[in-house]
Amino acid sequence: MSKNTSKLTRRAFLKSAAVVGLPMIVPATVFGRGGRVAPSERIILGGVGIGSRGTHDLNWMLPESDVQFVATCDPQKSRAEKVKALVDKRYGNTDCKIYHNTPEFLAERTDIDALLVTTGDRWHAMASIMAMRAGKDVYSEKPSSMTVAEGRAVVETAKRYRRIYQTGTQRLSEGNFTFCNEMLRLGRLGKVHTVRAHIAPWDAAEMRHDWLPAQPLPSKEEVDWDAWLGPCPWRPYNASYCSGGWRGFYDFHTSCIGEWGAHTFASCQVAIGADKTAAVHYSYVPNESGDGMVVRFANGINMVLERDMDKKIWKGSCGVRYEGPEGWVAAADGYSIPDVSNPAMLGDFRKLVYDYSARTQRPMSHVRNFLDCVKSRHQTVANPEVMHYSMTTVHAANICMWLKRDLQYDPIKEQFVNDEQANRFLSRAMREPWII
Repeated sequence: MSKNTSKLTRRAFLKSAAVVGLPMIVPATVFGRGGRVAPSERIILGGVGIGSRGTHDLNWMLPESDVQFVATCDPQKSRAEKVKALVDKRYGNTDCKIYHNTPEFLAERTDIDALLVTTGDRWHAMASIMAMRAGKDVYSEKPSSMTVAEGRAVVETAKRYRRIYQTGTQRLSEGNFTFCNEMLRLGRLGKVHTVRAHIAPWDAAEMRHDWLPAQPLPSKEEVDWDAWLGPCPWRPYNASYCSGGWRGFYDFHTSCIGEWGAHTFASCQVAIGADKTAAVHYSYVPNESGDGMVVRFANGINMVLERDMDKKIWKGSCGVRYEGPEGWVAAADGYSIPDVSNPAMLGDFRKLVYDYSARTQRPMSHVRNFLDCVKSRHQTVANPEVMHYSMTTVHAANICMWLKRDLQYDPIKEQFVNDEQANRFLSRAMREPWII
């Protein structure tokens, strides 16, 4: 039964009951009174691949009065059961359903409006595309694509099916980062020449191409290994993969650059007006991580990849810093207020954040922005193009490190310039039936 049909049925029932004079005692919450959102106005939410990070997102969404979480899908039974326990405790019932096969889940649950996708990197784009094709809006954790081709497929799917999509770069909806972006946008720093983006201070850009030793495969009811792998090449089962040990492997990960760059590149590119393009030049640096790589955008602004192991640029994780002739601003996780070159810059901190929200109608809550857009059908702050172009810069920076040479990229053609070897990394073979 569709959502619209369900609404008509309720209305028809109430009307017919009144006509025949049936005595009716209907709880006020049915009509949205008593501080509750009416059922017809609630966003019915489901989840795919909810683990530790996904649980954080879910705990962020569940308190929203217009959200009703109804089902979770995961190839790992233990993770699905944890999500069910969390949701059932929240609602005081046992209604949350468990599924293990994503296509079957999407086909069966036509009542679901939106999906929370928090799998590992390998599944983000695939699950998002499948969900949007099934008519669901999507909140996807980052890094949200494994290749440039995957990112483009997310963009085109959202357009074709008119779906709302938000990638989980939540710092685009936080006051400190918004202030920095507004300082740049308003010209308070002068003509900005350099922005700095934090990349993860662990692992390497060059990832492993081997795989972990085979272990006895659990029953399909405990772990559906084929579904866990999804579009990735077949690899023997090893329990470490299922508890986060997939990081650092080329098959499953986007490297130390993608780990935090998915956040910080998006922040920088939105700030400098490059949210609908990618960097055009990538300068190779002879180290394992890409630390110090300079990527240049067509507008002449350089973005420097920084590991910042000695914490001289920022004190927290996922930091960004914007530099111009009139000064600099910086933000990172854990800051109470941004860092600035001149304390006077903070005089209208609150005003700039307020003005941004008033102008864009975006709250300082990434989840709330997504939910509002599900209802309004307006674009989210971290919409498919913001995701795709910032992740394109991530992927191109990785390819630069893998090939150990400078690269030129054409963001319009979405190809490297005169470099067929580099272009072969723009997509990957996908294992049937998990093909975009």
